[in-house]
Amino acid sequence: MALHQRLQQKLQQRLSPQQIQLMKLLQVPTAQLETRIKEELEENPALEVDAERFEDRTDSTEEKEASTELSDTTTDEYDNLSVSDYIHDDEDEPGDYRLKDDNIPELSADTPIPLQSGTTFYDGLVDQLQVLNLTDKQHSIAEQIVGSIDEDGYLRRDTSAMVDDLAFRQNIMATHQEVEELIAVIQQFDPPGVAARDLRECLLIQLHRRSNQDALVLLAIRALTDHFDEFSKRHYDKIQKGLDITEEELKEVVQLITKLNPKPGGDSYTNKAEQQYILPDFFVYQQSGKLELTLNSRNAPELRISEGYREMLKDYEKGSKKDKRQKEAVLFIKQKIDSAKWFIDAIRQRQQTLLLTMQAIVSHQHRFFLSGDESDLRPMILKDIAQQTGLDISTVSRVANSKYVQTEFGTFRLKFFFNEALHTDSGEEVSTREVKKMLADLIGAEDKLHPLSDDQLTERLQEKGYTIARRTVAKYREQLNYPVARLRREL
Repeated sequence: MALHQRLQQKLQQRLSPQQIQLMKLLQVPTAQLETRIKEELEENPALEVDAERFEDRTDSTEEKEASTELSDTTTDEYDNLSVSDYIHDDEDEPGDYRLKDDNIPELSADTPIPLQSGTTFYDGLVDQLQVLNLTDKQHSIAEQIVGSIDEDGYLRRDTSAMVDDLAFRQNIMATHQEVEELIAVIQQFDPPGVAARDLRECLLIQLHRRSNQDALVLLAIRALTDHFDEFSKRHYDKIQKGLDITEEELKEVVQLITKLNPKPGGDSYTNKAEQQYILPDFFVYQQSGKLELTLNSRNAPELRISEGYREMLKDYEKGSKKDKRQKEAVLFIKQKIDSAKWFIDAIRQRQQTLLLTMQAIVSHQHRFFLSGDESDLRPMILKDIAQQTGLDISTVSRVANSKYVQTEFGTFRLKFFFNEALHTDSGEEVSTREVKKMLADLIGAEDKLHPLSDDQLTERLQEKGYTIARRTVAKYREQLNYPVARLRREL
């Protein structure tokens, strides 16, 4: 086959560096925006905070107008400056514009808010371990056990596996019995039930540690020891028959067991490291019957181009000598100024996009922001907001991701307002969230001795005019974290 050349035209769509930077910033929540700006200030000396203008902003009106205040800083007499006189074709150098944020990864819907460090559940166990009178070997074994306890307080690692870890990693030859003895010691730590291997052992430890070992506690211990499977499946009639007790005694036993803590590590020692501190991106409040939307002031920082860098660029332009060092200095300054302008413009566009999107959401869900009632939520998907704002669906998705709005009725994630539609018998569209609320009300008001099955729930909803299938009811019930009817039964 002979070799030949040919010309071919292609039409490709590529994102500009400014668009890439804007998409990155759109995904960053307010809690991380300050950190992102500080990083840019440290890396780009041509960018600085306008302290005077920042101090002058003291009321919410100025916060709303923050999206337009930066426009003056993005244009100046250096926009049309050409540095071609300082660059030769054989010495052309690429710019150092930031096309990618290495320190800010891609954010998803499950990305957590930055957390505050503090005392952990593990620290509490180690503190109790220090007061025990143990040998060095026993202390090392106990530390291995404590380190193997999960965050919920359970010890799910096999004893033989811990013996092997001690031998291979710490060169400590421990026997199975030594490890078991120390596990029994740690099971006496607070909170009660810690270091249990499973739920039954966790509950039994809590019952055995009760100071008042009366007949009721002994019955509960027997119920968990001999009839744990029946208890977990709510087969109360089998438990009553097996223990040979009255229905009233069975009710007291069940109430005692259900008051125990199934996750001893979940709410002990105020684990500050797992507390999430939400910083709202928007504020929506009523003023004289009208809704007012404001952007969090941390979303609207006052940035400007450094005056020092402007003067240096002007001085270099007036200079008569165009040596290599001067060329490099002018190129560096121009690049830093351009990069700073890009960043300021991206912040400004971020503010405008956030406000535009949130205004559309408030307009669409106007009734909810006035009442706070979930039944007032209208069906709304990303496409609806994209059409109303003229933005791309992906842009709306980035704005809704990890953003929060504070209202008079609480703080909500923006994705809370997006839900699909369901039709009633009259053909009216209602929000699926309204149906879920109705479903939760039905389950909450049911007779716990005879809870409603999915078929019965479907019939109740259909009686109220909702056209819905049983499998859809089952899906919504699972999304609301309600178990099946048998497991919702209570005495």
